[in-house]
Amino acid sequence: MITLHHLENSRSLRIVWLLEELGLDYEIRHYARDSKTMLAPPELKQVHPLGKSPVITDGDITVPESGAIIEYLIQRYGNDSWKISADDPRWVQERYWLHYAEGSLMPLLVMKLVFSRIPKSPMPFIARPVAKGISGKVIGTFIDPQLENQLAVIEAHLGTHSWFTGDTPSAADIIMSFPLQAASARADLSQLPAIQRFLQQMEARPAYQRAVERAGPLTPMR
Repeated sequence: MITLHHLENSRSLRIVWLLEELGLDYEIRHYARDSKTMLAPPELKQVHPLGKSPVITDGDITVPESGAIIEYLIQRYGNDSWKISADDPRWVQERYWLHYAEGSLMPLLVMKLVFSRIPKSPMPFIARPVAKGISGKVIGTFIDPQLENQLAVIEAHLGTHSWFTGDTPSAADIIMSFPLQAASARADLSQLPAIQRFLQQMEARPAYQRAVERAGPLTPMR
């Protein structure tokens, strides 16, 4: 039996979505965030030393990291509609988005979240204007311009593709779901109709709706 160690309101919802798409039997062990720090609880370190989610156990195999989990589940349990062979032109696109999601887009979104919270953090009153100025400068001159450029690239791609690798969902769509949901909370998507369309069609899929029913909804942190 596959067990997903699921942290509330986190990247692991996309793994539940994939499990539902593949029609696999699985169980979920739920973990709550610390109410003050919003970090994962120490119990997750009993599953994997990093104490992060998602992580799955499948018999005596433990697999952490979203990308690795997605590849493991598809290669081991996916049917031909989910497996893309290396001689298929879509394979390169799938590999690209699998690495891009956490390697390029998510670091910017995490940086924006962290720097936007700095002015709200406890600190001496005299330091608050300085902290606000520094964080605002970093967001305005570094993070936002890069994020705008990356979202424009994604928008252009989705403008010519129903899903990230073609006409049906693939590993690329599973991995990209969370960054784009996070982007919807931390960036203006009003001028990005293809990204909005992707999020709407993803969230309309029966498998995604079943995932939300089992794991709870995702409310990206702002």
